[in-house]
Amino acid sequence: MENVLNMRRRFALAILCCLPAACTGAGTQSQSASGPADELRIETWAIPRNLNPIFSTNTSENFLAGLAFDELVTNDPHGNDVPDLAAVVPTVQNGGISGDGKTIVYHLRRSVQWHDGAPFTSQDVKFSWQAVMNSRNNVVERRGYDEVRSVDTPDPYTVVFHLKEPFAPFVNTVFGESDDPFRVIPSHLLAKYADLNQVPFNTQPVGTGPFRVTRFIQGEEIDYSANGAYFRGKPHIAKIVVHFVTDHNTRETDLRSGVSDLANDVAPTIIRDVRNDKQLGVVMAESPQFLALEMNMAHPPLDDLRVRQAIASAIDKNAIIRNDTYGTADPATEDLSHYYWAYDGQVPQIPLDRARSAQLLDAAGWKMGPAGIRMKDGQPLSFVLEFERGQPTFRVVGVQVQSDLRAVGIDVQIKQIDPTMLYATVAAGGILMAGKFDLVLYPWIAGADPDDSQQWTCRYVPPNGNNITHFCNPAMDAAEHVAMTNVDRASRKAAYARTQLLLAQNEPADFLYYYRRLYVINPRLKNFDPNGVSEGWNAYEWSL
Repeated sequence: MENVLNMRRRFALAILCCLPAACTGAGTQSQSASGPADELRIETWAIPRNLNPIFSTNTSENFLAGLAFDELVTNDPHGNDVPDLAAVVPTVQNGGISGDGKTIVYHLRRSVQWHDGAPFTSQDVKFSWQAVMNSRNNVVERRGYDEVRSVDTPDPYTVVFHLKEPFAPFVNTVFGESDDPFRVIPSHLLAKYADLNQVPFNTQPVGTGPFRVTRFIQGEEIDYSANGAYFRGKPHIAKIVVHFVTDHNTRETDLRSGVSDLANDVAPTIIRDVRNDKQLGVVMAESPQFLALEMNMAHPPLDDLRVRQAIASAIDKNAIIRNDTYGTADPATEDLSHYYWAYDGQVPQIPLDRARSAQLLDAAGWKMGPAGIRMKDGQPLSFVLEFERGQPTFRVVGVQVQSDLRAVGIDVQIKQIDPTMLYATVAAGGILMAGKFDLVLYPWIAGADPDDSQQWTCRYVPPNGNNITHFCNPAMDAAEHVAMTNVDRASRKAAYARTQLLLAQNEPADFLYYYRRLYVINPRLKNFDPNGVSEGWNAYEWSL
């Protein structure tokens, strides 16, 4: 697996679009606009429920976790594996991965301390795995972690994972840059608890990362200070202050006025608006990210393939991309984008064909009614479309989808939901994980490996994973099994070609576009170089 990501180099480059005018303008800013010389001010879009990194459920919480905690393996912006808490990345070639793929050995760094001064050891890694697997803990998913049969710690600096069967994405999944990245937590502080859902640590975290949390005002602010004992060296920035701003118009105003230095995952409308602002820079990172209209197949009539196909054929994707993304997105076929070596450019894109939609709906028994809404057995063909509140792009895309489906006789009601509730676990009342939706505009950032099994296989229907569409197909499970249990890339690529075709044939989701991760910065922030999955992989190198 040594070169699992190297082929992705040309796709995963983070593109720093700090316009020449922005770079020259930075030197003319006033002190008030630039802020304190040693303080980085960040605005992020979601309010975290807590700061324990095994409970992260979205990109905003992952970003915050990455400032204070570390993984075993991370990635650079070129798609290369980079050792983090591990001293080296395990590979078949260096003996870290056994020939049968069922044993993974990590040799850990010896110079790492927790923020309270306690030494980091192999026991912390073992405990962190146990915490993820603890059924009492409300983690969002356990993909990859549940492939482990046992964990050995022969000495303080060696961890050995014994797998139930070969699992090709292991290094990029378990305490790596997965689609739900978890980070290592301290055994000496947390092993005493039966579960971690309500412990003081969740608001007073202790990590190994480049910054330590010094203050957490729930719903308002997090303050971080540089960790002078960080194993890569003391960070260049002394203090980071994070505010939670869900409204994108406010985020744009704060960027322009110098209230904030960095905003993550901004809306394309902000990119459109600030491109010519001489005081700001834009960063666009290639990312394994898509926006899809996902359909809850557990809700009739979305269990009818003809209805799902009719929905997909009625939506004008090209208009959505042209009018709503402002050059930051590309048309999607299925879920694996050209970011990956597994991308299959042969999968056909569903064209706009409303005549086909009408034929499919007629065949499914949904006949056009006098009010322009299709009816069957006295019931209208009506759905609720949900998406996260505060995202202007999703709002305009939602209105476009509503209009497109109305054109073929499908009634759609729009409902905007707070992102914390939309994406939360079943135990925390999460709407998607509990299956309490019909249609959802679903933004997904995948991990460094093309593994997408937790979204499309039977075993990962909630509450066991992120298969929110409830798509369950034996052929998909079989293809995903081949992709997971074969280390060689040729076998995996062929298996993923099969999964993409099955998605196109069964249409549990209509994939609208692939898009980049978008950031706006004050150009005084240097060395901000996101890897497409996590922004803070090199936060210790940031400077002002």
